[in-house]
Amino acid sequence: MRKEKLQAATLGGTADEVEAAFYEALAKGDLERLVACWADEDDIVCIHPGGGRLVGIGAIRASFEALFANSAINATPLSVRKVESLASSMHNVIERIELKTPEGLRHGYVIATNVYLKTAQGWRMAVHHASPGTIDEARLAEAPAQMLH
Repeated sequence: MRKEKLQAATLGGTADEVEAAFYEALAKGDLERLVACWADEDDIVCIHPGGGRLVGIGAIRASFEALFANSAINATPLSVRKVESLASSMHNVIERIELKTPEGLRHGYVIATNVYLKTAQGWRMAVHHASPGTIDEARLAEAPAQMLH
């Protein structure tokens, strides 16, 4: 069995497990594991903070390969809000990113939307759209949700 297929088979059975595998792959700089999290569809999309739209696994793979050339990306989900259905799951995530600077370790924040689809291979990521965030947004995300009724 090819390495890619083995990793894809061990992702888990839920969108949450695929999301955990995605963030683990980011932290380890594991390109193959990260790619295995994505759906096998032509129109999957990734948008990095401040970047353009990347469509298809080739463009997405190349972008993460370039990012990993500098180092792994330690992104910790601080808050996840979910909208789930039978065949899709949308997660809005506040990520805390560790940044190595000349002054030492710093934290940055990213607001990401991850969309997962239930495919023949199981749950897989179809969209990762990330935008720059702020510490204030991270604090608000940690506040308890308010009831509408």
